[in-house]
Amino acid sequence: MITPNPGLQVLQNALNLSKKELLVEIELNGKMKFEHLMNTIYHQFGICHKVLSANVEYINGRNFGTVQLYINVYPDDFEQLEFFLNKKISF
Repeated sequence: MITPNPGLQVLQNALNLSKKELLVEIELNGKMKFEHLMNTIYHQFGICHKVLSANVEYINGRNFGTVQLYINVYPDDFEQLEFFLNKKISF
């Protein structure tokens, strides 16, 4: 499990590293619930996001579809999120 590093956040702010605005599309394939995904992005990674669109279908308790998010994040934090998504969402 990946956990945020508070020391890294302080260092990024001290160095004035710029955040990037990104649009991210996530394809749900039944492995993770939509609500759990949104909760993880915010609470585990500390990444604020806006849901731009969500087309999610629930079949037998599983979530399928796509979600488009707007995020404003430091590059290192996005790399951690990308690693998490590839590990948890991908086949």
